[in-house]
This record gives sequence, C-alpha cells and structure tokens, in this order.
Amino acid sequence: MEPGPSGGSSPTRKRNGMRARTRIDSLDHDILHIIFSFLNIFDLVRCTVVCKSWNAVLNRSKLLHYKMWQNYSEFFNDSNSSRRELNLSLEELAKMHHSLSLREGRIDIDQWRGHSVRDWFLAFPFVRIDQCRMKMGLLLTGVGDKVMRLWSLDRYKCVEEYSVPDNVSLVDFDFDESKIVGLVGTRISIWRRNGKRSIFPSQEGTFSRGLCMRYIDPEAVVGCEDGTARVFDMYSRKCSRIIRMHGAPVTCLCLSDDQLILSGSSLGSITISGLLSNQQVATLKSTDCTGIKALCFNPCSHLVFAGTTAGYGYCWDLRTMRSLWQTRISPNVIYSMQHMQNDTSTLVVGGIDGVLRVLDQNNGDILSRCVIDYSKPAHSSASIHGVIERRKGGRISENTHIDKIPKSARPAISCLAVGMEKVVTTHNSKYIRLWKFNK
Repeated sequence: MEPGPSGGSSPTRKRNGMRARTRIDSLDHDILHIIFSFLNIFDLVRCTVVCKSWNAVLNRSKLLHYKMWQNYSEFFNDSNSSRRELNLSLEELAKMHHSLSLREGRIDIDQWRGHSVRDWFLAFPFVRIDQCRMKMGLLLTGVGDKVMRLWSLDRYKCVEEYSVPDNVSLVDFDFDESKIVGLVGTRISIWRRNGKRSIFPSQEGTFSRGLCMRYIDPEAVVGCEDGTARVFDMYSRKCSRIIRMHGAPVTCLCLSDDQLILSGSSLGSITISGLLSNQQVATLKSTDCTGIKALCFNPCSHLVFAGTTAGYGYCWDLRTMRSLWQTRISPNVIYSMQHMQNDTSTLVVGGIDGVLRVLDQNNGDILSRCVIDYSKPAHSSASIHGVIERRKGGRISENTHIDKIPKSARPAISCLAVGMEKVVTTHNSKYIRLWKFNK
C-alpha cells in the first residue's frame, strides 16, 4: 500500500488495495446539477422522487421548471405562465409529456412472438393473438389459442401462463392484482395468480353466447348475442342479474366506477343502464347507423367514445347525454379505441386499415397517423426470452393514400392498450408490438 500523508495507509484505499467507490450522495450539488441537465423533462420528474437530496437539488436549481418552459412553452403563453408552471403537479406534467409524445417525435417499435413452441402448437400451426389488456406494467394477451400469457413489458418476458379448458374457446378476458377473469364458451372462469382455476357452474338455457366481457371487482358483465348483459358475482359464482340492453347482439362493453353499464350493439346504438337498478338511463345513437365495434369511457371527463364498422368516431358527454363530435376516422372498421388512465387529452384508435391514429378527445381532430417504417432496416436482439425485432415507426400526412402503403407496414389492429408513452397492439397474428413514443 502507498503511505498516506502520515505514513499510514491512505483513507482512499480499502484494505484489499482497491480504491473506494465514490457514492452518488458524495457529489457536490453543482456536479449533480450538470448531470441532471443532460436528462429530459420526464427523467427529471422521476429523479425528484428518488430521494430528498435529489429533490432539493432540483428544486434549488429550477432546472425542472426551465426544461418545462423549454419543452412546453406553447402551454405557457400568458403573463401568468411562471405561476402556472410552478403549480403544475408531477401527474399533470407526466400526462402533458405523454400527450405530446403521441402527437410528435420519434417512434420505436419492438415486436416479439407471442407464443412459444409447445406440443399442442403442432396441432394448431396458425395461432393468433387477438386481444390485449395492460395494467400495472403488465400485459395480458390471448384469444385465438389455448393459453393466455402475462408479460413483463420491461423485459418482454412471459411471467405467467394460463391454460384454457379443452373443448371451449376463450372469448374475452380481464385481470387485476390477484386474478384473471375470462369468458370461456358460455361460462366465466377465474384463474388465480397462483395458478389455480375455477369455473362458474353452467347456466344451461339462460346464458346465450357471449360476445364480450368487462370486469370490475366483484362483478363481471357479459354482453350476449341475444341483446342482454348478464352480471356475474365473483364470490357467489352466480348470474345475479340479466339486463335487457338491445334488440340486437351486444358487440362491446365498458363499465363506469359509478355503477353504469355502457353497451354497443350491431345496430349502431349505445345503451346505458344502471348496474344495480337494472334500469336504462339513456340511449345514444350514431348517425351512420352502422354497428358499434369499439367503446371507451373516460371517468375523469365523463366522455363516451365509440367507433363503428364504417370507420366513424363519436363522442358524447355522459352528464348531458349530448353529442360533442363525430368524425370519419378511418375508411374501414374501427376495432379498438383506448386512452391512458386519467388522460383527458388524447385517444388512440386502431382498426382494419392498420393505421394507429391519435385523436384529440375534446374535438375528434386526428393529431397523428402512425405506421411501421419498412424503409429502414430492422434490428434483432436475442435473449433467453426470445428474439426481439426492433423497427422504426413513421408518421404519415393527412393526404397520404392509405392503399399505397404496403399492408406489411400496417397490419390490421385487432386490439390495443395504452400506457405512459407507449401503445401495445395485437394484429390477429403471432406477434405483439410495443410502440414507444419519445418527444
């Protein structure tokens, strides 16, 4: 060992002769400020909740507010801009960044095979993934084969797998922290996250074919071919109510936190009924009189969004039952429309033409149109979880003729799920795609 100033061992060296590592909390505030200046606004927000010292450095330097002004100056164009920027909460800032990322900026697309090779796979060579649900950083996919898979989006790893009973088909599903709830054939099935499965008793003669399902604990609601919505209690495992919704098949459902069922029909109407009272509250009708294929409700703004088989989009205010806007979003069927939880600005729409569209929730304007950019080469990376193919996404203009874009760049979007700065899409194929938006 080299002698220290007093002839002993240097305090900067460990006993094994290795130099002690510098800890992040030993850095001067000015050095931390320089490091933080290289981060984008969203990463800075994350840094504020790492520890009290980082939060203090960022508050003292005003770096967060400076970058906020730099990136979102269009939102602060009045004399009170400084006060308004200081009063923005971190949640509002995150939602603002999410909204702007969807509208403009770089798009990276990761895709991976949603099914691993198994013995049963040889008997079903054309396996499809038709539906997806995203919550808590997890993605659940299925419908089209004999399993559902729960994925970690951080590593694209299948963390859990749930088998569907033989001789029945999986129609729809949802999940929460402890269980998976699925509509299999004409029965409800529950898969516990520990792997145990239980199926509700058969309701012969009373349960017609189910077409869709939504679940909010403790009840699952099934939209049926006979125009009814059937409410199933998760604890008693019985059909507790049968509610007449339409004179035609119920094609899509969504549930509100204040005990309302919203259902769309193949005749183009939307019926709203009380979950407890079994009474119809209102009926909303589309003007193009085509079937409702997609339905979405925003509890923060009380807005209802619907997409039709003719490609039209509609919006109603549930408080007044008045139509706010209607627009031709796509020339073909709209299969799915979703928004990030608590976001009241943007709505993501996908359908048969394969173009991922971002809409303004308030007026229906199309803010962005996204497709896969096949003019740029793909990059693949292999891991223990499989091969991840990485591609770039591109934005197309309003005047672009969709039919001139190769279908390989716009496979039909059967379902989508929206998270912070990302959208997951399924395409009735073996692949799952994650679109990552970066402002």
